Amino acid sequence: MNSAKRTDGTIVKVSGPLVVAQGLAGTKMYEMVRVGKMGLFGEVIEIRGNRFSIQVYEETEGIGPGEPVAPTGAPLTVELGPGLIGSIFDGVQRPLDRLRTKYGDFVVRGAAAPPLDREKRWHFVPRKKVGDRVSAGDIIGVIPETHIVEHRVMIPPGWGGSIKSISERDLTIEETVAVIAGEEGGEKELTLLQRWPVRSPRPVRRRLSPVAPLVTGQRVLDMLFPIAKGGTACVPGPFGSGKTVVQHQLAKWADAELIVYVGCGERGNEMTEVLIEFPELIDPRSGRPLIERTILVANTSNMPVAAREASVFTGITMAEYYRDMGYSVALMADSTSRWAEAMREMSGRLEEMPGEEGYPAYLSSRMASFYERAGRVICEAAEEREGSLSVIGAVSPPGGDLSEPVVQATLRVVKVFWSLDDKLAGQRHFPAINWLSSYSLYQELVDRYANEKINPHWAKNRQEAMAILKRESELEELVRLVGMDALSVQDRLLLEAAKMIREDFLHQNAYDAVDTYTSLLKQFKLLQVILAFYHWAYQAITVGVEINDLLSLPARGEISRAKNIPEEKVRAIDELRERIRSSIEALKLTGEAMGQKV
Repeated sequence: MNSAKRTDGTIVKVSGPLVVAQGLAGTKMYEMVRVGKMGLFGEVIEIRGNRFSIQVYEETEGIGPGEPVAPTGAPLTVELGPGLIGSIFDGVQRPLDRLRTKYGDFVVRGAAAPPLDREKRWHFVPRKKVGDRVSAGDIIGVIPETHIVEHRVMIPPGWGGSIKSISERDLTIEETVAVIAGEEGGEKELTLLQRWPVRSPRPVRRRLSPVAPLVTGQRVLDMLFPIAKGGTACVPGPFGSGKTVVQHQLAKWADAELIVYVGCGERGNEMTEVLIEFPELIDPRSGRPLIERTILVANTSNMPVAAREASVFTGITMAEYYRDMGYSVALMADSTSRWAEAMREMSGRLEEMPGEEGYPAYLSSRMASFYERAGRVICEAAEEREGSLSVIGAVSPPGGDLSEPVVQATLRVVKVFWSLDDKLAGQRHFPAINWLSSYSLYQELVDRYANEKINPHWAKNRQEAMAILKRESELEELVRLVGMDALSVQDRLLLEAAKMIREDFLHQNAYDAVDTYTSLLKQFKLLQVILAFYHWAYQAITVGVEINDLLSLPARGEISRAKNIPEEKVRAIDELRERIRSSIEALKLTGEAMGQKV
């Protein structure tokens, strides 16, 4: 903090969400201020001499020159403690549920409420005892925050010493949970409530390379373009291609222990869908409502643009807090394009030199400062504790132009690219992820993991499926030029195999109770049965079996229905595979017999 004496300032100019003030002596960059007589939230983003440019996180209508500006002496911070999970906040961590109770359906300008409930009592169970030495990050006790999540009370960064008092009891977040005697004398009272500036990454002991996939239950992602726990991914695509549905699916079914969902500048009805669905959906691992392991940050398109930048950093700071407890956390940001548009607007009002397409020159570095907070880490603590934070950001390029600056800035820092295709969406193929233009840089490590944990043929099957899909795109060009009759029987069979991979494996119904989620084992078996049909049919063709006879087999039709087999009956796919083998063997015997007669 700046030790210089702070003085109140005066507004000299208002330009939309940008307010210029003077006289704020002692105020630093990124310090929070209260603007105008209504006390609107604002953040200092530029200082030129005695003129302070402030981005205001609320509507500035009615604010004018001459009104006061009061510094708070602190940067934009979030409150961290029990009660975050299951809550919905706006971009500056105001609790929307409590604001609704207090002010009605619309947030009143200048409205304020503490993010965490000051009245609720939590049952604290100590893990340390009086006399134990502790350092930053050590867990001194636990609280059952929800039925799914155990809140681990940690020593804040920069603290350390020996425990002078601690006991099991019920307490509010502001009451003292333990007294710590410092190394150099003095005592500090530890409460359940911590605060952290959103623009500063929380400290870790060291960073690790990812080793395991973040299983999403979406076949096209897990099999062809996986993301690792602690990894980064982006989902760019034009309007209507299914970005938000993909984000919702990841938030619902990804095997992270906690989910932070940030709705950044998206339509309000999409956040409404999340709010309605999550309390009703059941977590497949715990059998409890998904909302019990989810934090929601809603900064919808009708909210002030300046708060969009705050919302992504607010979300990732809360995610880091639970990562530091040793949890696997996944953050969904939908969409970072709206955040970039807010940066462009503020940059224009600051009269900065524009970069490509009017975006500020620091677009890439600001994007990187967000995505690079992801990772698998050893947490800061005396004991060895591992946590991970995965970040998936949706990008909404105008017209689906992937050469657009926000997409390119994002691709420089993420390792997974899920390219949504409006043509696939137009064909009602969802998730509409283009398998020819998407990629994952985690493919090797996920192949090693799946070969060991699921089946030794995982990587081989995936590579063969991709080879078939690529060959299909080449053959389609030939078919357009000379027609299907010009293809050999083997190529016609390959096109059928590619169609089965696309329609019976990659296509997935997010609104079907069974098909919405597929385990890795079931994914392997579904792809295996398709490839087995292709191999056996190829062999049958070589001994004279007609391709139409193969494609009209009853067992062939069962493949398209196999994805609707429930997880607990996954052995039925093995039985289907055996029926296909028997049916094709019978055709081969008939074909061989016919050949002998001839």
